[in-house]
Amino acid sequence: MLTRIRIFLALLALTSVAQVLAQDTSAKPVRIRGEIVSYSGNVMVVKRRDADMVQVDVKPDLAVAALKAIQLADIQPGNFIGTAATSGRNGKLTALEVLVFPEAARGTGEGHYDWDLGPTTSMTNANVDAVVKSTHGRELKLSYKGGSNVVTVPKDVPIVTFTSASHADLTTGKQVFVVATPVDAKTFSAVRIVVEKDGVVPPM
Repeated sequence: MLTRIRIFLALLALTSVAQVLAQDTSAKPVRIRGEIVSYSGNVMVVKRRDADMVQVDVKPDLAVAALKAIQLADIQPGNFIGTAATSGRNGKLTALEVLVFPEAARGTGEGHYDWDLGPTTSMTNANVDAVVKSTHGRELKLSYKGGSNVVTVPKDVPIVTFTSASHADLTTGKQVFVVATPVDAKTFSAVRIVVEKDGVVPPM
């Protein structure tokens, strides 16, 4: 199981690098968020949030991950996290979700960059330097190569970490987060998959 998770995390890191370095937009990996309509013969049909239907080809040996919920109190200085956040007019970041990486995945996608979860959203993958209580919840003081950020984490924000999953979890009605390369306008090849499990929907 640990080997499969490490493979998944390695793919996560490679995908982040590819997104930064890719110059050919048609070959750039895309993020697909939505509900599984069907999965059969290594082909997954996903209904995206905008109701668009797409086909995702899934290689038999592709590792599948899931998430489990944890508490804000579980985040400690020294953890390596990823957090999608929205930026206000004052430039301050408010978390939309927080993902705590296992120690073996430290450095995955490290940095601060644009994200597509909504308008003015960003992703910060960084070390937690401090957890500080504030009037709006708690603030995570983060540092990464080349910079630092402070992110406020409201009480209702999903906080998760990785857990195991398999292709058997890719069932109709489950929510998925997929990074995939385009084959054509409606067909994609999955690079990594995070699937809903035990009611925990991928929040990224």
